[in-house]
Amino acid sequence: MDAQYDAVVIGMGPGGEVAASKLIQNGKRVAVVERELIGGECGYWACIPSKTLLRPLEAAAEAADVAGLDAPTPDWAGMRAYRDTMIRHLDDSKQVEGYRSQGVPVFKGTARITGRDPWVVAVDEHRLTADDVIVATGSSAARPPIEGLEEVEVWTNRQATTVEEVPDRAVVVGGSAVGVEMGQFLARMGCTVTLVQRGPALMDREEPRVGELTAELLRADGVDVRTGIEPRRAYRRGRDSVLELSDGSEAVGDVVLLATGRAARVEDLELDRVGVETGPKGLAVDERCQAAPGLWAVGDVTGVALFTHVAKYQGGVVAGNILGRPRTAEYTGVPRVVFSDPEIACVGLTADQARARGVDAVSAEVDLTAGLARPWTYETSPKGHVGVLADRSRGTLIGAWAVAPLAGEWIHTAALAVREQIGVDRLREGIFQFPTFSEGYTLAVDALDL
Repeated sequence: MDAQYDAVVIGMGPGGEVAASKLIQNGKRVAVVERELIGGECGYWACIPSKTLLRPLEAAAEAADVAGLDAPTPDWAGMRAYRDTMIRHLDDSKQVEGYRSQGVPVFKGTARITGRDPWVVAVDEHRLTADDVIVATGSSAARPPIEGLEEVEVWTNRQATTVEEVPDRAVVVGGSAVGVEMGQFLARMGCTVTLVQRGPALMDREEPRVGELTAELLRADGVDVRTGIEPRRAYRRGRDSVLELSDGSEAVGDVVLLATGRAARVEDLELDRVGVETGPKGLAVDERCQAAPGLWAVGDVTGVALFTHVAKYQGGVVAGNILGRPRTAEYTGVPRVVFSDPEIACVGLTADQARARGVDAVSAEVDLTAGLARPWTYETSPKGHVGVLADRSRGTLIGAWAVAPLAGEWIHTAALAVREQIGVDRLREGIFQFPTFSEGYTLAVDALDL
């Protein structure tokens, strides 16, 4: 039951899969461990099912706003069936066989790290020894300390994205990505939605203007958006799930969907027994994604930036370092997208963050419908706003945001500019395809007072 490997990967979400695949391709003897499904949270309960469910409703709304088209009626049975196809009916047997066919052992179970120098990973009766161990155990939905929460019908993203029957009423707690996406999905499916946000605005890690526009788009879909209040107590009233709120009001639903953040999965690893400390955000890593000599971590468990694209990026960084190709992680210019309708996309710093760093920042916002043709060719009731933030002394773009159709696609122009410190003067000289939403960057940077 003992075996020696070059590397053991614990957790086979996107980050773990990238790291494992690159090592395997380069001839390393790798073992992988997964306690649930290969593909991870993203593939089965988060990114893939949520975007699959959101797309038909987005397309229906788009069609209704295009000249000469009738609004199609969403087919829940068809949406649900395609969602189930996309999440492989929660079955990873083909993925397991794919690894095993390459000679890669797959261990299904909860891993514990029981030794170091060399590292030892225990999975049930198996004892795996390796020079390098990659921790990619991800995160789970955080559960806020609300009195009586165990008495009501509680959902996390997992129940929301694998739902079989849409509830009549839902209370969503949290106003960031999951709350916004699932709140809009439920509302457009005919569910009466109340969204409760503790902070003064939705999307409160972004510019305040982004939160304002997000609240507007949700309210347009009938969502009761309540900000600046928080749940104090939960209780049952007959069949109702009731949240008593800090302002004395109530929010009532058939279900309470918790969208209050994520918590790193580190407790089962028992890292403290081998002298590795973990913190409230998970497993701290250096610029090489290393937590200790030969111990690496990628993805949500690092607490760096809880995005699939960051996990995949870190997986490549770790693989490169193990293979003797030194790499360091650089997180400047990581895009942040919410796949609502319209999409919300942000990158770089906010004005408050810039000021906290002592940056003399200047910002500008433009209404795309006032200066571009594309919003009008795209829909009959066009919408779209773009904001940019620049370092006045250096003349470089340091942040940007957009609430507009397809913003998740064209935010990458700003992401590249932020990452590579491209000057605003160079952006002003850019030639953008006509008619596109990307032309909005020209309008926005022209509006900067530089």
